[in-house]
Amino acid sequence: MESNINYRYSFKSIFAQSLALAGPCFIQTGIGIAITCSTIIIGALDKGDKSKNGLPPLTDEQASWFGSLLFLFTPLGSALSSLTLGHFGHKTCMIITNVPFIVSQIMFFYANSVGTLYACSMLMGISVGYSGGPSSAYIGEVCEPKLRGALMSATNVFYFVGSLLFTLVYAITLEWRLTVLIGMSIPIVTIAILFMTPQSPMWLLTKGEPLKAQKTLGKLRGWPSHETFSSKEFREMIAYTSTTMVHREDDDTETDEKGATSSWGQLLRPEVYRPFRLLLVYIFFANLLSGIQYGPYLVSVFTEFGAPVNVEFTLAFSVFLSTIGGIMTIFLISKLGKRFLTLSTLLICSICYILIGLIGVYWTNSKPITSWLVLILFLTTTFMSSLGIMPIAWVLLTEIFPMKSRNITCSAGGAMGYLISFFMIKYYLELSNFVNFYNTFTLFGISGLFGTVYFYFYLPETENKTLQEISEFFK
Repeated sequence: MESNINYRYSFKSIFAQSLALAGPCFIQTGIGIAITCSTIIIGALDKGDKSKNGLPPLTDEQASWFGSLLFLFTPLGSALSSLTLGHFGHKTCMIITNVPFIVSQIMFFYANSVGTLYACSMLMGISVGYSGGPSSAYIGEVCEPKLRGALMSATNVFYFVGSLLFTLVYAITLEWRLTVLIGMSIPIVTIAILFMTPQSPMWLLTKGEPLKAQKTLGKLRGWPSHETFSSKEFREMIAYTSTTMVHREDDDTETDEKGATSSWGQLLRPEVYRPFRLLLVYIFFANLLSGIQYGPYLVSVFTEFGAPVNVEFTLAFSVFLSTIGGIMTIFLISKLGKRFLTLSTLLICSICYILIGLIGVYWTNSKPITSWLVLILFLTTTFMSSLGIMPIAWVLLTEIFPMKSRNITCSAGGAMGYLISFFMIKYYLELSNFVNFYNTFTLFGISGLFGTVYFYFYLPETENKTLQEISEFFK
């Protein structure tokens, strides 16, 4: 049943919530830079100018490790986040996440060995993993239901903005060390913004500070009248957190008897493991059909297509398309819903991948035409995936879990998503060498068709639903 929840806040409310999300937005910008680093550096080193780069070209094995280590170490960051989030709160944890990122950028600038590149990738992975839980849970808790999907989608756009700025700077300078140095300004600005960001009202309630939570909610809703936020949303928030605390007390009683850890024991509850299972399947297909496995190797992918284009600016243009798709998601998600966007974009990406594979293998006698055709189809998947499946995966992460387990599940869900990315990137080159470059597209596209069928039957519509309603659906 569709929810008609609408707290009738003014434009001030939208502005206040958008302002509160400035910190998470800049965190997403940093994540975009972190994940694009390997693409830029691997492509730069492949040019083979050691006197200019200070490093020799990477072998396939070295490139696969450098491109994937970031994703392997995100679970460590997520684990640290889940252990500290309940104590420090969202704001402090979001500040902490920028520290290893800054250190990694400094190390990149002075890197003179492959081992240093590996270490930088690990630090960035810890930073990205640590940021997932605090920022996702924060967005889910401070936004009102009717704005949550749009504002989360707006936040995701900044991931593409970070990638776009980073690739544009490199396309202009053609100096990867200078590009990294310029990119380091983002986490510094992020820390400054987060010091002015309010805490989550729900987190304050769980810490026994109702007056501070009420005052913070008022600011987040644009300072409406006392009756507006105390009689409706704030009262529901108190009831929601009170129910959560009762569940936690029951869990603590059970775990005292069974000797288990209550926080992790919550993962066995249907309202937790069912959405967690759905999220993992969603992230798998979102990553597969958005081309995450091609990410670090995009320079060589565009070269393999053979179209007569400037590879660096084509890379920047692909990120530009992702940015446009992410912006369009903000306006379409409330109109079309997450379910429709997921099914349509996943289907289109799957068909495009299959066409790329078939053209690359069987239509080889018209190279100039096919080179442009496969490039256009690939850029189409880049745009469509950023319009639906990629941003929606992270929107779902913020809203499908009950509050009593959200800190753990947001961190664990983000960690598992990046772990899936690690395996896709690490073993992509081996798969490509085994089945042929173009056959990988066919294989991934057919898999996407199965994913479309799965989501048709199992993906619920969560748009404009309260967190309580979404939680009840999975029970």
